[in-house]
Amino acid sequence: MLRSSISSGSTFETLAGYSRAAVVEFDSYAEVFVSGCTGFDYTAMTISDDVVEQTRQCFRNIEAALEKAGGDLSHMVRVRYYLTNGADFEPLAPIFGEYCAKARPAATALVCGLVDARMKIEIEVDARVPRG
Repeated sequence: MLRSSISSGSTFETLAGYSRAAVVEFDSYAEVFVSGCTGFDYTAMTISDDVVEQTRQCFRNIEAALEKAGGDLSHMVRVRYYLTNGADFEPLAPIFGEYCAKARPAATALVCGLVDARMKIEIEVDARVPRG
């Protein structure tokens, strides 16, 4: 079993001692564990006030990590949504469906606090990417 890490380039990963994603290689597939992604655009270090745009940015961040692991959103097997406001679930559900329709991963949604008051959503995924 081989393990590798993927970075988004955020300095916070080094500071907090984590990776954007961890990849565990097996004979015919790789398991990819993508850390919780927020609505930050990591290249500009900006975040929208709009929860819909934050959600779309979360998925762009997830997609970038999966691409570095040789996969895409169709390889998701589990998704976890962390919302700061439960009322946001209803308007966000169609957006979740837009990005997850092909994979239809197992899903969980939780209402909780996040570490930065600007963050309204955080999404983490697990994926299984075929090899060979």
